[in-house]
Amino acid sequence: MSAAPVKGPVIAVVGPSGVGKDSLMSALAVCCPQLRLMRRVITRAPEAGGENYQAVTEAEFSALAETGVFALHWQAHGLHYGIPQDIDTLRHGSAGVLVNLSRAVLLQAQEVFEDLIVLSVTARPDVLAERLAARGRENTEGVRRRLERAGNPLPEGLARVHQIDNSGALSAAVNDALTALQPERA
Repeated sequence: MSAAPVKGPVIAVVGPSGVGKDSLMSALAVCCPQLRLMRRVITRAPEAGGENYQAVTEAEFSALAETGVFALHWQAHGLHYGIPQDIDTLRHGSAGVLVNLSRAVLLQAQEVFEDLIVLSVTARPDVLAERLAARGRENTEGVRRRLERAGNPLPEGLARVHQIDNSGALSAAVNDALTALQPERA
């Protein structure tokens, strides 16, 4: 990877549940140490597992939002999500900061982070169904609803979007993401 810019872009990693966003982000950070990971604040129980996040209650989240702790925050699927202002600190001297965002908040994120890059991660429906079932967070009906939402499009008006297929080996998705982020590698 070439020398890190003074202030790396925010790289939104988006896609349906089970597509492997967190696995892709972790692998990218290992493969390219100049990429940093942003930890979200979520009103989800700490024992829910999955990504590395800061669990807070709804009251704690509201207090944090009121005091301006978040650069960006939103609600989705009955939970509140926040990206702390310290994302700006992570951007300095990095090649970019990877952050798991909801598709519905991307236009707002593009306003907040003018240099936003979107990695839209996809996978075949059969792969998604298998991954969702394996993680065991949802019952059969919950998996069905998540699969229905999987095809929801990104909002129109995003400046920089790259599609990454994560149906197969994670290493292939990592390579595709690095090629998208670093065209000089191609």
